[in-house]
Amino acid sequence: MSDRKTLEEQAEKILKMAEERGVQGNFFFRTTFERYLVQLKILDDLEQAIDEYGATVTKTYVKGRENLMSNPAIKEYNRTVSASNGTVSALINIIKAFGKEDDGGGKLDEFMSALNG
Repeated sequence: MSDRKTLEEQAEKILKMAEERGVQGNFFFRTTFERYLVQLKILDDLEQAIDEYGATVTKTYVKGRENLMSNPAIKEYNRTVSASNGTVSALINIIKAFGKEDDGGGKLDEFMSALNG
C-alpha cells in the first residue's frame, strides 16, 4: 500500500531525531525502536494479506459448510496500528527524557504535531 513509504520515512525521522539528541545508543530507545520496526514489518505483511484476500474470506468447517467472514487480517492490522502508535509515543518520550537539549524542542515538537494531524 502507498502508506508504507510514509511509515519508513517516519521511522527514519525518528532515528534522525534520536541521533540529533544523542539517544540512538540508549537501551530503551534501541529496544523500542527495534519493536517499532518489527511492527512495521507486521503491518506490511498484513497489508499484503488484505490486498491478496480482500475484506472477506470464506471459512470452511469440518463438514464442508462454508461461511463468509471478515478477513481476520483486518482486525490484526488495526491492533498492530494501535500498538505501533503507542510505540511511536514511547519513542518520542524516550527521546525527550534521555536526549540532550536541542533548539528548545522545535524539531521534535514539529514532528509530534505532524503525527497528530
